[in-house]
Amino acid sequence: MTSILPTNLSIRHLLLETLTAFAVAAVIFCPIVGIHLNGYDFDLGHLKLALGLALGIAITRLVLALFLNTGVGARLAQHIMDRRQAPVAVAPTTRRLWAHVFVVLVLIGAVAFPFMAKKYFITVLILALIYVLLGLGLNIVVGLAGLLDLGFVAFYAIGAYTLALGHQYLGWGFWQSLPAAAALAALFGCILGFPVLRMHGDYLAITTLGFGEIIRLVLTNWVDFTGGPNGVSAPKPTLFGIEFTRRARYGGTPFHEYFGGEYNSEALYIFTYLLLLITVCIVVYINHRLKRMPVGRAWEALREDEIACRSLGLNHVLVKLSAFTLGAGIGGVAGVFFAGYQGFVNPTSFTFFESALILAVVVLGGLGSTRGVIIAALALTILPEALRQFADFRVLAFGGAMVFMMIWRPRGIIRPVRPSFSTIEANHAG
Repeated sequence: MTSILPTNLSIRHLLLETLTAFAVAAVIFCPIVGIHLNGYDFDLGHLKLALGLALGIAITRLVLALFLNTGVGARLAQHIMDRRQAPVAVAPTTRRLWAHVFVVLVLIGAVAFPFMAKKYFITVLILALIYVLLGLGLNIVVGLAGLLDLGFVAFYAIGAYTLALGHQYLGWGFWQSLPAAAALAALFGCILGFPVLRMHGDYLAITTLGFGEIIRLVLTNWVDFTGGPNGVSAPKPTLFGIEFTRRARYGGTPFHEYFGGEYNSEALYIFTYLLLLITVCIVVYINHRLKRMPVGRAWEALREDEIACRSLGLNHVLVKLSAFTLGAGIGGVAGVFFAGYQGFVNPTSFTFFESALILAVVVLGGLGSTRGVIIAALALTILPEALRQFADFRVLAFGGAMVFMMIWRPRGIIRPVRPSFSTIEANHAG
């Protein structure tokens, strides 16, 4: 393979790159960081900070260029480029036992976590698991079927409002709304799939983006039914009539009265977390099985080449609709958990930024990779919380981390893994 690295170290070339990096960084940082509004005037007191950041980036670029021209740096860059050439990894058969042991240990730690952690950390992980569900749903549409969906937040909103409005108008609780939200979101996913059957790429993305905005605007403007910007309350999850609140709200019995103990404010969050963890495990198992079934192979064939997929006799209409429907259903389930956890929903929770964040989870995790999506969802949810103390630079650090990931691992954290079979296993299977 031809190396992309320069063979000779040119001082002029390095200085030109360094000055270019400084100029580009200054153009970006000076208006954003260096100039602050003070009434009707501009406060230019932060220009030194902006220029300092630009200088730091230029020096980093110079040091990186010098390092890449050393023997160690060249081998490291070549190793990274070699890894880029393999979009799909093949799992060795010798690591399956260790993988199963690792999964069991992770599950044990995940179950024990809420009983040892504070309420704040439990709430952060609840949001992380909700984004894991959303990432798994969008991974079917984008990662496996290759259909770029920028309006996935619409199904998220449909699930959340199914719980809230179902409780308000029909008296539904959490458990009645859960299958209803999955079915309703799947129905809307199927309805969305029909108009976009002949669309690809940018046209498909724009259409799905419009669908997401339509749902948000309907929820905002239909004030008589949805409450509009004021939102609507949603019931908390219960267990066989046992409510995890201080006082009964939905005709059940508070858990501390049922068990004869003292009230614990963390019980609701622990129950929600464990319920979400079980749901995520079920969805992961379903995704794992579907990827190895004919429908999963059809999604991947559609992603790689639709013309070849149709030439093999596969019904591309059913393949696309199945991806949209199943992915939307999972998004609806995530919406129910979000509404039940928050206890309140309004349209501001379902903006385009949410769709972009869910898409970032799928892309950073690795298109088609279930493990990668889980890791990326946890990272993109926990990382902003970890950077909360750097309030002024949290978004900058967050964006920089994503840019670094795309440079270091352009195919995501974990590439899709194909199963492998040894000769002995194949003989026994026969």
